[in-house]
Amino acid sequence: MIDQEKIGGFLRDLRKEKGQTQEALSEMFGVSSRSVSRWENGKTMPDLATLVELADYYGVDIKEIIDGERKSDIMEKEEKETLLKVAEYVDKQKRPAILRAVIMFALEMMCAGYTIAMGIMVLNSDGKISAGYAVVPMILTFVFTVLLMINAKEYAKGYIKNGQ
Repeated sequence: MIDQEKIGGFLRDLRKEKGQTQEALSEMFGVSSRSVSRWENGKTMPDLATLVELADYYGVDIKEIIDGERKSDIMEKEEKETLLKVAEYVDKQKRPAILRAVIMFALEMMCAGYTIAMGIMVLNSDGKISAGYAVVPMILTFVFTVLLMINAKEYAKGYIKNGQ
């Protein structure tokens, strides 16, 4: 959809960049200064022949005038939108890996704490408590440590693969 006000603002900016007044521009293109004013206020549009001449005079494409902005502005906007979408996608990819890491780390710390507590109890029990009470959580601590490293390795592989 054509936004005449945006086009008018763009035409005004282009005129000011050239250091021209509405009167000087109207003389140059053989139209009234009121016509130039109405273009710039978004009330009317220049006819096609004048549009072509304006694009040539300002050194822009007709498409840029119709879009109401320079290509570079459009491209920047599109690039920003693309980067935001990529960032959102990457963020969605990170969440499960981070959640797994947090859960495994919490379980690892619980098992390590339990192992230490059981180790102290076994040492203080004068042989009344089996060392197995400390070995099982120690093995679980090792398992969670390995799982945490595997998760980190998979996350890093995906991160590198995506060129991040």
